[in-house]
Amino acid sequence: MSDLALAARPVSRGGDALVMMGRSLRLTRRNVDALFTALLLPVMLMLLFVYLFGGAIQTGTEYVTYVVPGVIMLCAGFGSSLTAVMVTMDMTGGIMDRFRSMDIGGASVLSGHVVASAIRNLMSTVLVLAVGFLIGFRAEAGLLDWLAALGILLAFVTAFSWASAAIGLLAKTPEAASGFTFFVMFMPYPSSAFVPIETMPSWIHGFAEHQPFTPVIESMRGLLLDQPVGNSPWLALAWCAGLTIVSVTATVVLFKRRTS
Repeated sequence: MSDLALAARPVSRGGDALVMMGRSLRLTRRNVDALFTALLLPVMLMLLFVYLFGGAIQTGTEYVTYVVPGVIMLCAGFGSSLTAVMVTMDMTGGIMDRFRSMDIGGASVLSGHVVASAIRNLMSTVLVLAVGFLIGFRAEAGLLDWLAALGILLAFVTAFSWASAAIGLLAKTPEAASGFTFFVMFMPYPSSAFVPIETMPSWIHGFAEHQPFTPVIESMRGLLLDQPVGNSPWLALAWCAGLTIVSVTATVVLFKRRTS
């Protein structure tokens, strides 16, 4: 059954969003290159850092234990940023006009992309954790810690997926939207993802400490390793909430501008 035929079935906005989510997941499955990149690139980076650089990096613990939370966030950021490309393809490929003629609103289409992004990222997170356990990562988290870490991860993915949707509405071509993925992939490096911030040059400390990836990574690391987290979870949630509010507002404005 075609995407358009499926889209004609639901009678509610919630049903529209569910169908759009299924459509986004099918598009992901068909885009084999992007799917493999999203799943395998973080694993390859983790193996690269652990086996080639890990012996020279001092973190006070086994490097694989330190780096896995950072790789999870790199994976989540990259996976979320792909939403920008998918949204731009919808806006430039003519399918959005068809959806609007069926009374399927932009909110349903964009929400479907965001929910599908969360599902894709959960899959990639499971893969990163599985490989991490195989090479020596050991979590000491209890059930509540795992749930808290999952909640923060989902908040992060939701926030960055909405931000990516806004970028996708702003970009004129899928190639332009793909530039956002490179920006998001760079963000974990000047953070505590791969090395402690205090080992970086002093001029970069301010940015590394006050960007969204750092509190999320510190929260994930502390929760998974049963270490003190301080105020990192609250900072992480504040970043996610602020980014979500700004991004959702931007998507409303940009969608009206693109379709008016």
